[in-house]
Amino acid sequence: MNLEVTQQNLHLFIPGKIANVAAIIADHDHCSMLEAMQRFYASPVYRQLEQEDTKLWHLGAVALWQMM
Repeated sequence: MNLEVTQQNLHLFIPGKIANVAAIIADHDHCSMLEAMQRFYASPVYRQLEQEDTKLWHLGAVALWQMM
């Protein structure tokens, strides 16, 4: 079984990360989950998270939120 994370399978990790970061944004900024997700999708952090070579997928939601 191949457990290596690659650019081809990274998409399996991202939805959970997005949901967790968006929940923090929504709580902190008092906005809806939809708006929080839109903010995260528009951020440079999300663009970096999409790239396997940055290894941001290792980080938890709080760390990703703090990077924003």
